[in-house]
Amino acid sequence: MTGPKLNEANRVAGTKSGSKASAKYVRSSASKARVVLNLVRNQDVRTADEILQFTDREMARVVRKVLASAVANATTNDLLDADELFVKACFADEGPTLKRFRPRAKGRAGKINKRTCHITVIVDRMSDDQLAVREAKTMTKGAPTSNRRARVAASRKAAEPAQEAPAAEAPAEDTTSTEEAGN
Repeated sequence: MTGPKLNEANRVAGTKSGSKASAKYVRSSASKARVVLNLVRNQDVRTADEILQFTDREMARVVRKVLASAVANATTNDLLDADELFVKACFADEGPTLKRFRPRAKGRAGKINKRTCHITVIVDRMSDDQLAVREAKTMTKGAPTSNRRARVAASRKAAEPAQEAPAAEAPAEDTTSTEEAGN
């Protein structure tokens, strides 16, 4: 049996690798699920949820449910804050294949494989360094205002000093040009 499928060196027995959730026997192939899982790997939970919400694949809905379940497990069982979580690992393993046959010409039969997969998402708390970087990014952006009138007023206020400065300098330049013309 292989160990946990994590990117970190967290393969020591007895250590916790994060909160996980899984959906078993999902009626889709594992390769279709892996395309969606590659989009959200190593993303913070909020960003991963937004990506899955606007992805036009059926597996995105299933993966989004599994992600929500993993976040719920982390908040209730491990008492972690949902805003500090990220997708540590996510993978899709093949499940049992349902084998069916379809009649073909001349008494033959065509084989149909109806594949299933098991989807697993593991979330964990971001490190303190990652949280500090994320906090710094939000501080540099400033507090977003939801009021359009306040945003427009702030942008006009920022543009006013730039418009007044050239107007004050323009008469000074005109006097020098007239003096040169007089000489």
